[in-house]
Amino acid sequence: MSFPINTKNYDIIIIGAGGSGLISAISASDNSAKSIAVISKVNPISSHTVSAKGGINASLSNVIEDNWKWHAFDTIKGSDYLADVDAVEILCKNAESAILDLERYGVVFSRDKNGKIAQRAYGGQTTEYGNGKIAYRACYSKDKTGHTILHTLYQQAIKRNINFFLEFIVLELIIEDNKCFGCIALDLNKGEIIIFKSKVTIIATGGYSQIFQNTTSSSICTGDGLSLVLKEGLPLQDMEFIQFHPTGIYGHGFLITEATRGEGAYLLNANHERFMKKYAPKMIELASRDVISQAMAIEIKEGRGAGIKKDHLYLDMRHLDKDLIATKLPGVVDLVKNFTKLNIQQDLIPVAPSSHYTMGGIPCDLNCLVIDGLMAIGEASCLSVHGANRLGCNSLLDLIVFGKIAGHNAGNIVNNYQIKDKNHNNIIENLIQKKIKQFAVLFDDNDNSWQLSSLKKILKENNENNLGVFRSEDLLKSALNKTLEIYNQFKKYRIKNKNLVWNEEIIEYFELESLLLNSIATNFSAINRRESRGSHYRFDFPQRDDNNFLAHSLVRIIDFHEIKLDFSLKKVKNHSSIKELNLTVQKRNY
Repeated sequence: MSFPINTKNYDIIIIGAGGSGLISAISASDNSAKSIAVISKVNPISSHTVSAKGGINASLSNVIEDNWKWHAFDTIKGSDYLADVDAVEILCKNAESAILDLERYGVVFSRDKNGKIAQRAYGGQTTEYGNGKIAYRACYSKDKTGHTILHTLYQQAIKRNINFFLEFIVLELIIEDNKCFGCIALDLNKGEIIIFKSKVTIIATGGYSQIFQNTTSSSICTGDGLSLVLKEGLPLQDMEFIQFHPTGIYGHGFLITEATRGEGAYLLNANHERFMKKYAPKMIELASRDVISQAMAIEIKEGRGAGIKKDHLYLDMRHLDKDLIATKLPGVVDLVKNFTKLNIQQDLIPVAPSSHYTMGGIPCDLNCLVIDGLMAIGEASCLSVHGANRLGCNSLLDLIVFGKIAGHNAGNIVNNYQIKDKNHNNIIENLIQKKIKQFAVLFDDNDNSWQLSSLKKILKENNENNLGVFRSEDLLKSALNKTLEIYNQFKKYRIKNKNLVWNEEIIEYFELESLLLNSIATNFSAINRRESRGSHYRFDFPQRDDNNFLAHSLVRIIDFHEIKLDFSLKKVKNHSSIKELNLTVQKRNY
């Protein structure tokens, strides 16, 4: 089968048009880069960044005294000591300037009575290196912070004449001799294969929470960028660490923002007991997310779950002030009403932990560089600033701080770019032709007796049951064997629809491939980390093992035919010139 093929040349291409992709494009443009393309499978305003509700962290001291070093302390502690201190310092030190940049771009933050940017409390965050009061660190725009930021960044990108290629599926990266030269994509509107050649490629495709059945993440969060890297034989890092958000709406997974607990909402078990007092007596519902999710799972496991199946708990907002809800949490009212038909001021809201954020991703250095010519940012990357558990409102900050760094550095690379190998054009052309032939094989005649959707359903159920909040050797090995069985069946699938124009079968195929590869990497990493740390809880290894596993995990596929994987550990960077940030590894108490 032959395809219409076109070639486009840009200095910088960015795969993904969410918050991190847009800010990197803006930053590159502001650093004199003129030829920038953003490739996305959806319109930017439909990117998952819109789902970030509660806020973005910065130690502005608008409510009580705060300090970026206190923020860094909380981030390292919250990560269960697996965050790299040098990356955390960059994140927290640059938080205030990130907020000022956003404000300058036009982001409308909520304001307090003095006209300052309003800040609210969020889980796991304190003052005075954990010895003081709860911190008010999250800057917000009602409960639509991500939505507000994303729309503003998109406007700024348009203002800078950034080139957008929307409704494109990226099929492959173009990597030769550990150097990236761009990517191959499918234009769904025209049915054309487009070869994007570039000096720098930035992956900003988001996380992989859609490997689970019950998730707060949108349907586009299939880990596409990670699978592109994995298919090139490159490693992924810390894939076993997946954050479960405590308050997903039961039966739907949709997120009720942590801001509700920041504003005073409670968690209750079936006996209407405020159970978090047992697990986190100081911070209660504002403990870190992994602590709360695991506490909820214990309550359910021990028979104190609600409902006929005793498989969920309650969020109580009935006592909250009506005006507070109207001004700070209006989206929660609509969300609960639309999906549960309940009234938050009269009814208890059924909630259960839902997969929410993936700490694992593409390993990169502090300049966001993966290999020569390839960068990764946002949830697709792993620097690592979040370690084994991310603090709420650090995700938007991560997007802005490191997205800006990546864009600026990409501009520098372009300005100093030199081609050392004169024969590289022929080498790259041969590689591109090889990859296009591999794509053509997917359309060979074959009588598929099953649907991709059925495999996807089995995969997500398998992960939900065996790779969730609680894990064990038996569950994980069972999950991996089942996933490999699904993957082997998937490899035999051939696409029936030969028309490339808006071929949804192609979209479904490549998204399922991403889900499968991310599931395999996550499962294998989880099996090999024989301890409990942060969001990764093994009830057969319930204690943290700092002697053997105070380290990042790396996983890569070394044989795609037999699906053989390699697992290794990489030392955590846990030394700082700031003595207060050289934390003694100890049990986390909240």
